[in-house]
Amino acid sequence: MNTILVGAQFGDEGKGKIIDVLMENTDVVVRYQGGNNAGHTVEVGKEKFVLHLIPSGILRPGRKCVIGNGVVVDPVALVEEIRGLESRGITVNGKLLLSENAHIVFPFHRNLDEVREQHRGKGKIGTTKRGIGPTYGDKAARTGIRLYDLTQPKVFSAKLKARIKENNAILKSLGGKPLNFAKVNKDYLAAAKVLAPFITNTVIWLHDAIKRGKSVLFEGAQGTFLDIDFGTYPFVTSSNTTAGGAVTGSGVPPHKMDAVVGVIKAYTTRVGEGPLPSQSKELGDLLHGMGREFGATTGRARRCGWVDSVATRYSAMVNGIDYLAVTNLDGLDTLKQIKVCVAYTLDGKKIQFPPNDIDALARCKPVYRTFKGWQKSTSDVRKFGKLPREAQQYLKGIAELTGAKLHIISVGAQREQTFTV
Repeated sequence: MNTILVGAQFGDEGKGKIIDVLMENTDVVVRYQGGNNAGHTVEVGKEKFVLHLIPSGILRPGRKCVIGNGVVVDPVALVEEIRGLESRGITVNGKLLLSENAHIVFPFHRNLDEVREQHRGKGKIGTTKRGIGPTYGDKAARTGIRLYDLTQPKVFSAKLKARIKENNAILKSLGGKPLNFAKVNKDYLAAAKVLAPFITNTVIWLHDAIKRGKSVLFEGAQGTFLDIDFGTYPFVTSSNTTAGGAVTGSGVPPHKMDAVVGVIKAYTTRVGEGPLPSQSKELGDLLHGMGREFGATTGRARRCGWVDSVATRYSAMVNGIDYLAVTNLDGLDTLKQIKVCVAYTLDGKKIQFPPNDIDALARCKPVYRTFKGWQKSTSDVRKFGKLPREAQQYLKGIAELTGAKLHIISVGAQREQTFTV
């Protein structure tokens, strides 16, 4: 069975953990979009792993991990991630494949990201400043450099020299710091020596694996409402985070996909700028006070709110979500009452789906339905039927409002704190 896993909210839904759990019965995992601006956190026993580019399936023995053509790769950061895993006893050699068509993130991309954000002032997007947007921009402008180029040192260096010359001029005009070609070239060619054994035509490899009966999990980064086409534009990322991105970002056609799993938290969070209609200071203070909801990549405190079923219904529609995975249920254990946004009011009119106009979305007011809290710890529960009755009703309620079948529940950060319905 080939499964697409997507974030059904604004990212940070806990996809890394769900991927890790699903990989127990899956042969291959494919990361199909984004870059090292996303972080997946997985806890195995007493060890905590934060992964940015490498799929969390790397933590499972015998599994293959693919970084697809839709991902943008910072080679230096990827080498650091590989070495970090190997220093902790996780084997990467023989388990990781990199698409030769994936585009490369360079220091000038990061510098451009930063200076452009500074120039936006109050209109800032909230970028992680990892250079992801500018890299996708070069890809669309057909001026990007790919991992395939990295395997040809002379070709790579000539292309890099031209790109640095052009981008230094742009950076100078924006008040940014120019780059030294020799240093960047040296750093990236050093990374190339480490990465060369992993770089291949992953499209051919994946089709062959599927033909041989291997099961594949397609892993997205960020969430539906950060999608470049379907998200809260312009407060979005620069790639397709939705299920369609799995096709274009891997080269595996739609008819080879069997199911879509959408991951949501038992509440809602968002990093950076952009509307969040169900935002709640009370809930945010509670979760931050528990040490929860700080970005794995940025360390920034996430904005927190109640589950927004208006948004998740739209997410289920866009992605074709078959099954729902709900994480962080234990974060709500102490509450007497739990709210769920079931509709919006926009300028006095009740609506059931989020408007595409960002200014209109910012004016939307949530219409809430209140569920009774369970006020008991769920962290030791390992079966759905053992959850407090109120917790079961809450989970069934948000699944019904979303329009997908409840499938996986997570009640803690540990691998074993996860069970199916």
